[in-house]
Amino acid sequence: METTAVKPQFSEAAKAEIERICKQYPAERRKSAMLPVLHIAQAEFGGWVSPEVQDLVAEVLGVKPIEVYEVSSFYTMFNLKPVGKHVLEICRTGPCMLRGSDELTAHLERITGAKVGGPASADGLFTLKEVECLAACGFAPIVQVREKYYEQLDTPEAVDAMLTELRNQVHRPALPWEENGLPNALARN
Repeated sequence: METTAVKPQFSEAAKAEIERICKQYPAERRKSAMLPVLHIAQAEFGGWVSPEVQDLVAEVLGVKPIEVYEVSSFYTMFNLKPVGKHVLEICRTGPCMLRGSDELTAHLERITGAKVGGPASADGLFTLKEVECLAACGFAPIVQVREKYYEQLDTPEAVDAMLTELRNQVHRPALPWEENGLPNALARN
């Protein structure tokens, strides 16, 4: 028996937010909304943008899918593979390296079971990702999880406190367009 994949669709709240954003640009420049629409898509569909989700973004913006692929693959803030509930973005530039980001990365790999650039941890909670400067050099080494910075992670106790906080989150914080709670697709994230 042949099964047909279900085409992804934005929630009504996300559609309204996308339209609100797109209205900020002239109709012939709707493509200018691509970055915020990709952020919404990533939040709506489990923390990553699959090729099918990228096709949906292209359809919504009236552009060719390749235009979305180019943008989503250029920026490291977009995940092109499934990720854990929490994506730990570890700064790997000079100041953080001098303050122990290599040791931090090794420690995170050891205690979460996830590997940088690899799949999520076995429990599905953590994905580790090295990123360029997070612009908080005075507080190195640093990890960003969504919009929050975890600073001065140069002791096992500081790292353990961060992971405990993340493990205790029932789900990720609601996004601005989710006034009535989380869309079904996000309830498990």
